[in-house]
Amino acid sequence: MIVELALNSERKAARALIEASALTFEDKVDVMYGVYEAGQLVATGSRAGNILKMLAVAPEHQGGAVLGELVTALVTDGLRADHDSLFIYTKPEYILSFQALNFTLLAHQEKAALLEYGKGLAAWLESRRPLIREGVNGAVVVNCNPFTNGHLYLIENAARQVDHLYVFVVREDRSVFPFDVRYRLVEQGVRHVANVIQLDTSNYIVSGATFPTYFLKKDEPIARIQMELDVSLFAAKIAPFFGITRRFVGTEPNCPLTGGYNQAMQEILPVYGIDLQIVERKQTDSGVISASRVREMLGRGDFATLAGYVPPTTLTYLQSDAAEPIRQRLQQDYRNTPLSGS
Repeated sequence: MIVELALNSERKAARALIEASALTFEDKVDVMYGVYEAGQLVATGSRAGNILKMLAVAPEHQGGAVLGELVTALVTDGLRADHDSLFIYTKPEYILSFQALNFTLLAHQEKAALLEYGKGLAAWLESRRPLIREGVNGAVVVNCNPFTNGHLYLIENAARQVDHLYVFVVREDRSVFPFDVRYRLVEQGVRHVANVIQLDTSNYIVSGATFPTYFLKKDEPIARIQMELDVSLFAAKIAPFFGITRRFVGTEPNCPLTGGYNQAMQEILPVYGIDLQIVERKQTDSGVISASRVREMLGRGDFATLAGYVPPTTLTYLQSDAAEPIRQRLQQDYRNTPLSGS
């Protein structure tokens, strides 16, 4: 019998089963299900957004129909919640088990695998088939929170080295500037670059979905694993579809996470025949241009300095009435940030 686990006592039992399976329990989920036999909880699994996580089956019930029943309930719930596709991160040894349940392998590395239920990636690529171009094709992946002269410099530099440049804008809406604003500012800022083809990343490049770490040991490099899966997915599935043979990134002197991502690309992309080009970041007298510096200036209301960091189209938006809620939020953040040494 499959039921939703909502009571504290039910979730306590689920936690015990999860931790007995050497997994990590996570509180923040949209739904948690359990499978009972003879009054005992023998399996549990949860969904957080479009991610399935914390799937645990008691040893005596592994290899039977319990996992399939549990996954079916979670998938049905996820589709009912209007998710077109659902993802699961698991250990490589369980890939075949989930493929038997109609999941498609997207990417894997030594310690983890990413699978998808549904035709999400295939449908996303097919809908963009009209954007395929012949020739030497490159790619840039940007978040642009907001679009700066640094982003523009990278794109212009990359565009001069290829016939066509695909500019992927991260769709995940977890930035100060909403996706539609970020996308529009990129579009306006690169309008003069004739060989740019702009599109969004959907769920498939630098997705901000929480990486479920329940099946990994706490001392394993979680961020590194996620980076390698993301890069492998791009290299194996997305780049071949668009005929991309070069990817361009800026140098990263300040952020260890982004620096680590660049390192992962250096190691993985050449294996797939993709050349990684690292472009020196554009600088001003006070250092490299970054979106974080731009947000800081906006929080201080320093529009005079800001004009040297962003294209005119971005500056026009930042000064507009439409950007007032963002300005207020950043100004509040700036006022609440303690001074160094205080």
